Amino acid sequence: MIPQDTIGKIFDAADIVEVISDFVNLKKSGANYKGLSPFSNEKTPSFMVSPGKRIFKDFSSGKGGNVVTFLMEHEHLSYPEALRWLANKYQIEIQEEAPNEEQLEEKNKREGLYLAHQFANDFFKYQLLNTDEGKSIGLTYFKKRGYHLQTMENFSLGYSPEKSNALAEKAIAEKYNLDALIESGIIKKNEKGHYDFFRGRVIFPIQNLTGRIIGFGARTLKSDKNIAKYFNSPESKIYNKSQVLYGLYQSKNEIIKNDLCYLVEGYTDVISLHHNGIKNVVASSGTSLTEGQIRLIKRFTNNIVILYDGDAAGINASFRGVDMILKEGLQVKIILFPDGEDPDSYAFKLGQNELHNFLINNQEDFITFKSNQLLEKSKNDPISISNTINDIITTIAVIPDPVSRSVYIKSTAQKFQMDEQLLIVEVQKKLKQKSFSTGIPEKTNSETRVHTSTKKGFEKGIKHKLDTQEKDLIRLMVSYGAKSIPIEIQNENGEKVEEEYPLAQFIIEEILTDNLSYNDSKFQLIFNEYVDGLENGLLVNDQHFIQQPDLTSLIVDLTTSENVLSENWINKHQIHTRTEPKRLKQAAIESVFIFKLRVTENLILEKQELLKNTNDRTSENGILEEIQELTKVRNIFASELGIIITQ
Repeated sequence: MIPQDTIGKIFDAADIVEVISDFVNLKKSGANYKGLSPFSNEKTPSFMVSPGKRIFKDFSSGKGGNVVTFLMEHEHLSYPEALRWLANKYQIEIQEEAPNEEQLEEKNKREGLYLAHQFANDFFKYQLLNTDEGKSIGLTYFKKRGYHLQTMENFSLGYSPEKSNALAEKAIAEKYNLDALIESGIIKKNEKGHYDFFRGRVIFPIQNLTGRIIGFGARTLKSDKNIAKYFNSPESKIYNKSQVLYGLYQSKNEIIKNDLCYLVEGYTDVISLHHNGIKNVVASSGTSLTEGQIRLIKRFTNNIVILYDGDAAGINASFRGVDMILKEGLQVKIILFPDGEDPDSYAFKLGQNELHNFLINNQEDFITFKSNQLLEKSKNDPISISNTINDIITTIAVIPDPVSRSVYIKSTAQKFQMDEQLLIVEVQKKLKQKSFSTGIPEKTNSETRVHTSTKKGFEKGIKHKLDTQEKDLIRLMVSYGAKSIPIEIQNENGEKVEEEYPLAQFIIEEILTDNLSYNDSKFQLIFNEYVDGLENGLLVNDQHFIQQPDLTSLIVDLTTSENVLSENWINKHQIHTRTEPKRLKQAAIESVFIFKLRVTENLILEKQELLKNTNDRTSENGILEEIQELTKVRNIFASELGIIITQ
């Protein structure tokens, strides 16, 4: 673990403009720097770096954070790896804190599993390349598939001999810890002793993002149908199948470079495509595609092309995969191989140039793909065609981005020569069903009705959501918390005088005085840290939160805006605008009282609802009195905002 004071030194030393300039061409823009987004393909620069706030914000992709966050996003590093990268750049020595006993034990167990896999893999590789059995069976198999030795080395391919306990004997002879090998599932134990789980099979090591081996896939070369074709490692402390993609370690740089990931099913599919020059490819490696795997791809690209077998099983698998990928907000296309072929066999048959052309020319969007496959089965049956359209509508409804949904609706309408408005209505029905089942309302766009707000964001007689107002209060505290605003108070003599208050203190006192809190847990956490700071005579600022990984992205979103006034407005053109920093007092007061006004109105509505369901006369009178008092309070808040509420 990196000590907190060392982390502080790293943040203090790191120049965010200097670091990001190693990866992005930045140009001065007022107090900030701008450049083209390193996360998306754009022509107009929307990537902003603020040296004063020590943050970046990419308005094209929505990414933002501090210097560590940038390295994590751009270089795909973990938080400790990004800190170590900066420490190395700025020559800061890291003396890691000693873990406690429990942490040390856990770390040792994990490291033991890594070493066990490496030990086994070294054994398998040696068997493949240096033994008669390995050469005649394993090496011959790989060479028949056209793999060069370099390809085999890139993927660390190996062979496990037929002898039942060859690896176990090797481990015992070298006094290696058998427990780790057993826990990894590489060696099994029964009443007769130890035996090798993968014996008599060619070996496909599974690597994590840093290249460490975490599991194995093993293929039998026997034609016996009673023997499973593939054996795979069981899950362990270092191997979670749903969070791993075979070949990602070898492919990640090419995926980033091409902004595209080919997704296949098996180990040999990945290796064959690599061998034929298609290196931006990964496999779900013996498991059905999972959300975790899709999100792993999303770290490197938003574009996926699914390559599946052309048989019924491959088509059904692609249907499932498409819906899951679209749900995660990625773009997806599909390529189906001729019936009886898979990416491995077809790559072997076509060769490099023809394979490349095939992949380019045979991509289909999911609407074309689904409609062609399903309509082929329908044979012009109206009911089947209707079911096909409903199936496509269901898929469109899982897409989170409303713009993408609109594009696909238009495409479907053209494909089936249907009224676009009818499809919009049907998609909205699906969205409403999803919203009802999850309790999460869908985002609105041109497909849906947009609700308008009244003056200063208040409307009598409706239940108000508080998230927007909570966010605005926290935004003001984080952006301007230390800035002073004049607040009118009564002195000891009862006279009204103005006193300078830090804006954050004003908001805190107003919220605590009325015993209010935030529904959003992160907003409440930030608020509490401000309160704790004031109690200790310290006013925290945005940098305090920027260095907290869980809050970095939120703080950047709160404190950045794409629309910044040019200095030329004032200096050259003498155009003056009343920006928020110049009206802080008004902004703070409005935000506080709108929040209080909404909370009070919600309480009134709750009491009115309670009154409807009360039959007891005494209880009714009590509730009525509460409503009257709340109404008075509400009207006071409204008056502060210049809102007239008619009775």
